[in-house]
Amino acid sequence: MDDKELIRLFQERDERAVAECERKYAAFCRRIAAGTLGSPEDAEECLNDVWLAVWQRIPPLEPVSLKAFLGKLTRDVCISRFRKEHAAKRGGGPTAFEELDDCIPSSASVEQEYEAAELSCLIDDWLRGQKTDERVLFVRRYYFGDSVKSLADAYGCSEQKMAQIMLRLRRSLKKAIEKWRS
Repeated sequence: MDDKELIRLFQERDERAVAECERKYAAFCRRIAAGTLGSPEDAEECLNDVWLAVWQRIPPLEPVSLKAFLGKLTRDVCISRFRKEHAAKRGGGPTAFEELDDCIPSSASVEQEYEAAELSCLIDDWLRGQKTDERVLFVRRYYFGDSVKSLADAYGCSEQKMAQIMLRLRRSLKKAIEKWRS
C-alpha cells in the first residue's frame, strides 16, 4: 500500500491504517527508536506511542512524506521518553544526545526558544558546510541515533576511528557555536 493510500485511510479514520502503517514502517521506526533510546524494550514501548500519535495527528495533518513524518514523530516520542526517564537511567555509556551536551545548550526554558531557533539555523548552516560523508554521519548518529559501531561497520573503519571522526565533528560544531555566541 502506498503512502497516499495510507494517509487516506487515516483521514477516513479506518483502523486498518494503523496496522498497514505498522507493517510498512515498523522496522524503520524501530531502528530510530532503538538508536535513540539504546534499549529494544524501551523502543518497542515507544512504537506503541508512535502509532497512537499518528492516529491522533492525521487528520488534521496531511504529511507530504509519511516516512519523514513517522521518523520525526518517532524521534520526538523517544526524546520525550528519554527526558522523562533520564534521571532513572540504568547505567551504560553515553547516548548520542549526551555526547552533544558540551556543544549544544539545552532550550528547556521558554526564554531560550528564540535562541534555540537561531541555533537550529546555525546547525543547518554548519551541516551544509561539511563534506557529504561527514554530514551523513552526523545526521545518522545524532538524528537517527545510529551507534558508533554500526557507523564504523557501514564505512569500513574501526570504532576508534569513527569515534575520532565524531569527536572532530562535535568539536567543529562547538567552535561554530562559540563563534556565533561571541
